[in-house]
Amino acid sequence: MQQKMIEQMIELAIRQLDFSYAPYSGFRVGAVLLTEEGDFYTGCNIENAAFTPTNCAERTAIFKAISEGKRNFRAICIVGGKDGVLTEYAPPCGVCRQVMMEFCDSDTFQIILAVSKGHYDIFTLRDLMPQGFGPSNL
Repeated sequence: MQQKMIEQMIELAIRQLDFSYAPYSGFRVGAVLLTEEGDFYTGCNIENAAFTPTNCAERTAIFKAISEGKRNFRAICIVGGKDGVLTEYAPPCGVCRQVMMEFCDSDTFQIILAVSKGHYDIFTLRDLMPQGFGPSNL
């Protein structure tokens, strides 16, 4: 993936922190999903007082894309931090990784974890979910 595209995704993900609804944890997360067609879908985390209805930024972006007919995904960029201050990587939770397994090729789908445009790492879904269970297992 080109450096310019990565930087654009990081910038978009950081902007999503402003929309995060995190009154309970204070941990704000932003994400941007890139489709194979080159479209971006953004997401933020949305907490809930009952906790289990909370939705992560990654799933928000993925579900938005799916609800608009997109199913082929290339990469996702994720940023997050307490009170929106980015100090370390915010890797996807297990539920988000499982959703990615449902819709993404674990060998090619890239997960960009970032703190800034100059401080990021890129992983494949297989890196983060080496023995994942997905549709191909059924």
